[in-house]
Amino acid sequence: MKGRTGHFITLEGIDGAGKSTHVEWLATRIAALGHAVVTTREPGGTALGEKLRAFLLHEPMTHDTEALLMFAARREHVQEVIRPALARGDWVLCDRFTDATFAYQCGGHGVSVAEVRALEGWVHGDCQPDRTFLFDVPPAVSRDRLHKAQAQGRQPDKFEREAPIFFERVRAVYLARADAEPGRFRVIDSGQPLGMVRQLLENYLAELDAGGDRA
Repeated sequence: MKGRTGHFITLEGIDGAGKSTHVEWLATRIAALGHAVVTTREPGGTALGEKLRAFLLHEPMTHDTEALLMFAARREHVQEVIRPALARGDWVLCDRFTDATFAYQCGGHGVSVAEVRALEGWVHGDCQPDRTFLFDVPPAVSRDRLHKAQAQGRQPDKFEREAPIFFERVRAVYLARADAEPGRFRVIDSGQPLGMVRQLLENYLAELDAGGDRA
């Protein structure tokens, strides 16, 4: 992205992988390195995006419509939040981005990869993450964590209610993308103790802060 000076970090993983547990902690660590940080999420991140998020997580729709709405929300997000923050020199920390669309909509629901690539190029082709932290756990671990959250009163969204085979497909796409782009991805076994996961994250932030190449 022309004129860009900040860093763009995305967090990915199947539901229940634990990525959201680390968002605020990561933001505090980035700030401790001396950088302004914008914390955001997808779908969402803007007033319109948050409204679309409610539809995407809870309303029935065709899988193609789902993908199109994801990119509609993403276009607003990139233009209103992500690009301006990076141009200011801020670091952007985003809970999910386009890797999630390839994993969930293409891998999980069978939406055309070619069509999603075309949307990606149109919506944000020159605005890509510098680092993607992929929090990885087997679907059985994910399912156990989601069940525990539901037992504590948390209502699952429509993706969290998907069958185990769905999460197998989603995870496979995530891991394939990580294999294809090792310079961008850092795969983290998030079944490890919290302290070990955060030490890895601390190391990866230091690597990027020290001038690690952009993906």
